[in-house]
Amino acid sequence: MKISRIARIGAIGAVAALALTGCAANEAPAADGSAAPDAASTLEGTLRATGASSQGAAQEAWVAGFQTANTGVTINYEPTGSGTGRENFLAGASDFIGSDRAFKLDEFAEGGFQMCASDAIVEVPLYISPVAVAFNLEGIDSLNLDAKTIAGIFAGQITNWTDPAIAEQNEGVALPDLAISPVHRSDDSGTTETFATYLAATASDIWTFEPSGEWPIQGGEAAQGTSGVVQAITAGNGAIGYADASQTSELGQVHVGVDGEYVAYSADAAAALVESSPLEEGRGAGDLVFAVDPAAAPAGSYPIALVSYLIACEEYEDANTAALVKSYFEYMASEEGQNAAADNAGSAPISAGLRDKVLAAIDTIKVD
Repeated sequence: MKISRIARIGAIGAVAALALTGCAANEAPAADGSAAPDAASTLEGTLRATGASSQGAAQEAWVAGFQTANTGVTINYEPTGSGTGRENFLAGASDFIGSDRAFKLDEFAEGGFQMCASDAIVEVPLYISPVAVAFNLEGIDSLNLDAKTIAGIFAGQITNWTDPAIAEQNEGVALPDLAISPVHRSDDSGTTETFATYLAATASDIWTFEPSGEWPIQGGEAAQGTSGVVQAITAGNGAIGYADASQTSELGQVHVGVDGEYVAYSADAAAALVESSPLEEGRGAGDLVFAVDPAAAPAGSYPIALVSYLIACEEYEDANTAALVKSYFEYMASEEGQNAAADNAGSAPISAGLRDKVLAAIDTIKVD
C-alpha cells in the first residue's frame, strides 16, 4: 500500500512495458478496456482534463498505459483539485474531469454543462482510496485515535500531543509535550469533503460544521492540493493533516477507531466501506454515485474512504472527443487499468460486479 515516488515511476515504466510487450503499440482497447488482439488503433486527438489531485499517481499510470496502446492520442490531466475541475467542466474548459465528489443533484439545475450537448452526464467511481490521517512526530510511526479525538484535534479543542484523550488510547507511547499543528486544504477539495463528512457523521457533537469541500475554520495552516498538505506535514514537527493515502507513506499514520478496534488504512479496508454502501437514488443510468455513510462502517473497514469519480458527458458536440473519452474511460475501468492504478497509487481496484455497472454507464456515451 505504501509506495514511494521511485516505485511509482517504476510502475509507470512497467505499465508502458506491459502495453508494448502485451500488444502492438497501435492496438485499440476492447469493449472492457483491455487491448484488442489484432485491431490497429484509429484513435487520434488530444483530451484536456483537470480535477482531483488525489488521482495524480493513478492518472500517471492510466495515461502511460493508454497512450502506449494508442500512439495517436495525447491525454493531458492537470491535478488542479476537484473544485476547479468541476468549475472547468461546467464552463466547457475540460473534456472530462476527475473529482473526489460527484456533482450534487441541485447543481444540475444551476446551469448546463457547457462541454456537453445534453444535460446528462456520466459519473463513475474509478478511484477508491483511503484518506489517511497523517502526522509528523519524531520516533512515532502510528497512533490510535477515535473519531471524537480526531474531531477535537481538527476543531482546535485538543491542542497538545500529551492531551489525556490521546494518551489514554496510546498507552506506552512517549508522546511529546508539543503543540499540535493541524494542516488542511486551502483549495476546494473533495478530499476535504470526504474527511469532513467522516467527522460530522461520527463526532457530530464536536464537529458541528456542514460538510463541504471548503475548510470551515479560520486560521490554522492551509496548503494547496494533496502534495501541499503532505509537504506541510513533513516540514512541521507536531503537524497532522489528512490526505490521499497514496502520498503519505513517509509520515506517521493514525489507526482510526471503528467499533472498539483501531483500523489502519488499506485499500481493502477502504473498499469494504464503499462496497457496503448503496447507490444514490434519483440519478441517470450513467450516473453511479455512492451514498457512503462513515457512521455505518462495518467492522474491519476503514471509515474515511475517498470515492473519486471520473466525469464525462453522455453526449459531446464533437464525435471524436466522445470516442476518445469513451475509450479512455473503458481502459481506466478495465481490470488492466485498475491494476495499473493500484500498483502506482495504492488504490483499491473495483470489484467485477461494480465493473459491470461502470461499463454499462460508460456505454451511455454516444459516439455517433
